Amino acid sequence: MPTRRHVLQSLPAAALPLPAAKTDLRARLEQARTAPVLKRELIREPVLIESIELLKIEKHYVVRVRSKQGAVGYADAHSSVMSAAYPILIKKVAPPFLGKDARDLDALLRTAYLAGSNYKWQGLPFWVSVAATEIAILDMLGKVSGQPLGALIGNVTRRRIPVYRASGNRGNAPEAEIAYLQKLVAETGATAIKFRLGARMEYNDASTKRDLAMIPLTRKTFGDKFSIYADANGSYDVPMAIRIGRLMEEQKLAFFEEPVPFDFYDETKQIADALQIPVALGEEEMSLRNFQRIIETGTAQVIQPDLLYFGGLTRSIQVARMAHAAGLDCTAHMSGGGLGFLYVAHFASAIPNPGAHQEYKGDGDNLPVTSKTSSLRSEGGMLTVPTGPGLGVELDPSFLAGAVVVKA
Repeated sequence: MPTRRHVLQSLPAAALPLPAAKTDLRARLEQARTAPVLKRELIREPVLIESIELLKIEKHYVVRVRSKQGAVGYADAHSSVMSAAYPILIKKVAPPFLGKDARDLDALLRTAYLAGSNYKWQGLPFWVSVAATEIAILDMLGKVSGQPLGALIGNVTRRRIPVYRASGNRGNAPEAEIAYLQKLVAETGATAIKFRLGARMEYNDASTKRDLAMIPLTRKTFGDKFSIYADANGSYDVPMAIRIGRLMEEQKLAFFEEPVPFDFYDETKQIADALQIPVALGEEEMSLRNFQRIIETGTAQVIQPDLLYFGGLTRSIQVARMAHAAGLDCTAHMSGGGLGFLYVAHFASAIPNPGAHQEYKGDGDNLPVTSKTSSLRSEGGMLTVPTGPGLGVELDPSFLAGAVVVKA
């Protein structure tokens, strides 16, 4: 496995002019960023989008897409975001797709971005709305073509996905957090965990004391064969991030996520340059160009588009391709519950560089779905990706019967 410094040495600096080899990397990144994603050839006939509806069912929001030919696709719409963002989906995002051939999805995503100056509205509510719409369309196209979602956007090379469980706790005692992590591991059989550092976008004496205790305690508790990840959620400045990062290196943790605020790119690179542990970044990133910059400059070594915050699987595949061109892992981030774990599984099944483990949220907030080809649970630390068409799952009809169409 190449060391962090070997990776950094292979990446170009931001300054121009670039040496020939680095210019070649930039060309590869740009090609990866702009190449079409959807395998249009798998869908023989036009699939005209007749309607895009946002449904509210109990506490959940679900996008339903119908074609004029009668095909239907569904997507969980990140309910906590959609409860506030629904007018953007209904008024701004859905209209540009209506009446169009869903096989033109790559072009339609750009059309939706430009329509009505939507690019001026971009941010988390806009991109989550795009993602939910896009995933519902992909589910529909999968049903039309008989292909699992991963086969429409990549090359499916794995059906069983190693998972990690993440804790969202901060401020509890290290011993209490260890007990909670042990509970998560026992429930899923996972051989990897992720825990939180800092005080979320800040640190103080109490959080630092906890961090310095937690890092060695996790390794002591779970042993040398366990993969351990840690997420600071932008809590540190550069000196503290380097201090914490060096302790993580001593304890052989696997990556250090968001050591400083996510848009502190120069500071993140300073930390990456100072440490051997890979730095992970991308949860809040919403720009393809910025992802290219992060990869090209060596700002991070684990690339983490959030499949919903970033606008869906198509754009995230483009990020994964750029990361792959630079020899980096693209380990998707997944916010919220719902069907997010399923989106991550399909994404990881279809890219060559998903990293060692993918996040699995077994938090009981999932939609009532069943699959003929997967238990949809982590078993022995592995999640089996459904092989049925589209997402490969079916929503409980009694659950759908309670749906109300949301109006803006």
